[in-house]
Amino acid sequence: MYDVVIIGGGISALGAAIYCGRFQLKTLVIGEKLGGTIILTDDISNYPGFKKITGMELFDKIKEHAKDYNIEILEKKVFKVEKHTTCFHVLTRQEVYKTKTIIFATGTEWRKLNIPGEKEFANKGVHYCALCDGAIYKDKIIGVVGGSDSAAKEALLLAEYGKKVYIIYRKEKIRAEPINLERVEKNKKIEIINNTNIKEIKGDKFVNSIILDKPYKGSKEFKLDALFIEIGHIPISELVKQIGVKTNQKGEIITNKETSSTNIKGVYACGDVADNKFKQAITGVAEGVIAAYNVYQYITNELPVCGCSEDN
Repeated sequence: MYDVVIIGGGISALGAAIYCGRFQLKTLVIGEKLGGTIILTDDISNYPGFKKITGMELFDKIKEHAKDYNIEILEKKVFKVEKHTTCFHVLTRQEVYKTKTIIFATGTEWRKLNIPGEKEFANKGVHYCALCDGAIYKDKIIGVVGGSDSAAKEALLLAEYGKKVYIIYRKEKIRAEPINLERVEKNKKIEIINNTNIKEIKGDKFVNSIILDKPYKGSKEFKLDALFIEIGHIPISELVKQIGVKTNQKGEIITNKETSSTNIKGVYACGDVADNKFKQAITGVAEGVIAAYNVYQYITNELPVCGCSEDN
């Protein structure tokens, strides 16, 4: 029987695990793929203590810190969670892990455009991660869909490889942080196409053009060698619905902002899967720490009364 099972493998999960370890809770971290989306980030300049660091480097440092404590870390997919009388069961294909509490730190997955050609040309010119795939488009013409700060950062990285990078955004002005907006505007390789949507992705074996909803420089067909899609993320929250945890219209887990708790006793959430408006690496880790503290309080002050046992 674990005191807490943390479902997820990113830095929010490991931040929670560090504090669970400090509270001497029997802790299991379990995630299908360790690292989360942050390991695909090339430039992190806003995490305290590091002027500049890659996502992978940051994850590795936090993971090494977590290993200083007596916690278990497993790379396995959880496909089901069950609520029992006073405990929970976390199921993989091979094992059932019993736990007094759960922290969900399952993060998000990339949102898709859902247009013709996107699925057909996945990894054949259509991509979702510039750090993963940008280098193969050296001296090529590249498009980035989206208007967030993440889209701006993707474009800046792709400009290091490509001959030309176009940011294609459906609204009037991209919403990048001021420092990144300034970098985009000063970069001669980057051009922004505003108030425009992509209707279709075309090609032969690989992407060679996109179809816009209105003409750009006299034509709706726009020649590209690659298209990187950065239009946000979808919360990975299907597991929580199995035990009655409430989510909002976006699918984010609804949490108490003071405790990281949910509507189900003993269940907590942190990071990008939770319904916090400001989603950053540092805030996700902080939410994980808050969850860990409140797990400790719950187990110490409430569960002995409930009599949670190995048999539940």
